[in-house]
Amino acid sequence: MYDIIIIGGGVSGIAAAIYSARFNLKTLILSQETGGLIQYTHLVENYPGYKSISGPQLADKFKEHVDDYKDLVDIKEEPAVDIEKKNSIFKVKTKKSSYEGKTILIATGTRRKELNAKGEKQFKNRGVSYCAVCDATFTKNKIVGVVGGSDSAAKEALLLSEYAKKVYIIYRKEKIRAEPINQKRIGKKIKEGKIEIINNTNVLEVKGDKVLTHVIFDKLYKNNKEFKLDFLFIEIGHIVESSLAKKLGVKLDEKEQVIIDKYSRTNIEGVYAAGDVTDREFKQAITGVAEGCIAANEAYEYINKMR
Repeated sequence: MYDIIIIGGGVSGIAAAIYSARFNLKTLILSQETGGLIQYTHLVENYPGYKSISGPQLADKFKEHVDDYKDLVDIKEEPAVDIEKKNSIFKVKTKKSSYEGKTILIATGTRRKELNAKGEKQFKNRGVSYCAVCDATFTKNKIVGVVGGSDSAAKEALLLSEYAKKVYIIYRKEKIRAEPINQKRIGKKIKEGKIEIINNTNVLEVKGDKVLTHVIFDKLYKNNKEFKLDFLFIEIGHIVESSLAKKLGVKLDEKEQVIIDKYSRTNIEGVYAAGDVTDREFKQAITGVAEGCIAANEAYEYINKMR
């Protein structure tokens, strides 16, 4: 029997585990992989204490920290597939086993959105990628496209520009929405001829033979809808992983995000949530960490009342 079962092994879940262990709570983390999405981020430049650190390095720092509490924290790379509450106890099932806990923290985060273009699935891992950190080294001297206009898409393009011959940002609207510092970096790369932005354009189809060779746009670009690319990176946002929470009866908003209060509590007693799965508007590693720490404190207070 665990005092708290944390579903999700990203920074929010790990931070919560560090705090729950400091409260002397027997803790279990269940996740697909420990570290979460931040380990697929090229650079993190807004986490206090680190002027600039790679996502994988920051994830490793979190893992090293929680490992100091291995006498109280069990980490199992077994994603939860089912959860139910019986009386005051929660039962969480994975494909391998089942676990019981007095409280639950939902820190399941998000998964990357797919473009849903024709041919996209066919060429996944054969030119179509969703992770520049993972695949940037394969793009050396290649022509690369990045679909998306967010700050994340801008950062992907900047990383890829360090390897690729040319990077095209393909965005369906007029202007990309990068943070000012990354707008400036993109501007510099444009002047250098390393990056070019194709605005008001959508990718309708991905084509090739054994690997991707070109894409089809929804409008003409330089008098042609066909556009040659060696790689296509898709960075168009994320989908909230809240299905388990929903199954448990946790209230979600219209975006399928878990609704929490300022104490990271959900509508179900003993169930908390933190990080990108929640309805907080401002989603950053630092805010998810804070929510996880608050949730651990609330779980501690709740368990003390049960004793």
